[in-house]
Amino acid sequence: MRIALFGDVVGRPGRTILLANLPKIKAALQADFCVVNAENAAGGSGLTVDIAKQLLSGGVDVITLGDHAFRQKDYKEMLSLSRVVRPANATSAPVGVGYVEVKWKNVDVAVINLQGQTFMQPSQNPFLMADEILKKISSRVIVVDFHAEATSEKIAMGHHLNGRVSIVAGTHTHVQTSDAKILHRGTAYITDLGMVGPEESVIGREVEPVLNHFLTGLPQKFQVADGPCQVSGALVEVDEQTGIAKSIQTFSKILE
Repeated sequence: MRIALFGDVVGRPGRTILLANLPKIKAALQADFCVVNAENAAGGSGLTVDIAKQLLSGGVDVITLGDHAFRQKDYKEMLSLSRVVRPANATSAPVGVGYVEVKWKNVDVAVINLQGQTFMQPSQNPFLMADEILKKISSRVIVVDFHAEATSEKIAMGHHLNGRVSIVAGTHTHVQTSDAKILHRGTAYITDLGMVGPEESVIGREVEPVLNHFLTGLPQKFQVADGPCQVSGALVEVDEQTGIAKSIQTFSKILE
């Protein structure tokens, strides 16, 4: 099976461009299954239940989140949706689940969401949490979205799960990395998928306020930028019988 993974969707521009183009993108990629990180889809921070439903009805099979999972006021209702997962290791997570198993044809596909600890909000140990989750699931095809800041922590997670899951894909930093590979035990890995958000921006935000912050050190309001969007992610082909990844290729296009 062919699994398309999309990096962080940023604000209205990101979700609008994704919804308008997802059927065409999936067709071009010949993708069977689609996982999207949408933790920045609502105003650049968090996800609402309405936006989640739009994405799920628009061709997204599973939505993953991150450190902004609880930002919007309707987060409890949003996290009750059956194909939305928040970081499994989030500290004192009041609602929601950290992994989900869904059917694709006759194949069980598990999607796990984890959050890093380095330079991030406090959370439980993601490596130990991953071990605990893998004891509970029966799916052979397993996708892990590791929402983390530090490159080293993401790479370490790839090696920790190598041979035990099909895919480890990093999100959060919004800049696609050039290290997509199949690790030696058969896990597809990439440090960061990139983003679905405004191309003329600083990781999705208007340039000027970010520059002013760095120049002056003073607080600024970081609004989501506008204009053509970069749509970035990766396509992974997985043997659905063994769960072993056969190939991984990245994609990144500017769409208006």
